[in-house]
Amino acid sequence: MNRTSLASLALASALLACARAPAAPTAAAAPGAPADYFPLAVGNAWTYLDRSSPGAAPVRRSVRVVERDREGYFVDDRHGALRADPDCLHDRTRRLLCQPLRAGHAWISVVSAAAVERYEIAGVGETVAVPAGTFHGCVRVRSQLRSGGVEQVAELTYARGIGLVRLETFAVVEGVARPQVRGELESYRVGAR
Repeated sequence: MNRTSLASLALASALLACARAPAAPTAAAAPGAPADYFPLAVGNAWTYLDRSSPGAAPVRRSVRVVERDREGYFVDDRHGALRADPDCLHDRTRRLLCQPLRAGHAWISVVSAAAVERYEIAGVGETVAVPAGTFHGCVRVRSQLRSGGVEQVAELTYARGIGLVRLETFAVVEGVARPQVRGELESYRVGAR
């Protein structure tokens, strides 16, 4: 899955039914495992508000998990695929969220022969308010990929038991960060919620 697909997945993934978040663990609670921060099951769905275009009305983007393939990946209706192993949540190319879930923990994903994406847990126990509600105990991951003199930075914030609640991407050119994608969870349907 390329960065555009990841952004589309993120902006399209909040279930359509609920508008409020369930009670979430407090910041003092143990972070848990990567799978706790992105519940994967057929039927789970998320809707995001894409606020990428300043001054324009937000665009609603939804994604729903439609099947589990033979390799154990949960495939969505936008052709994205995620799997949670005991140590990492990943797509077919990248390790998106890895143990231990503590600020400063870092890892890499080899995207191609010429590109390595670097990840770091930038925050643990954060509180995030988005249209779907206020979520406590969130984990924020920062990824960086340098290509052709441009650095691409993404910040993905996950809420326990919910999934991705915020995504922001930036292009850093000559030291100046330019916003590209900004999405926030509007609603979700996870399991029986």
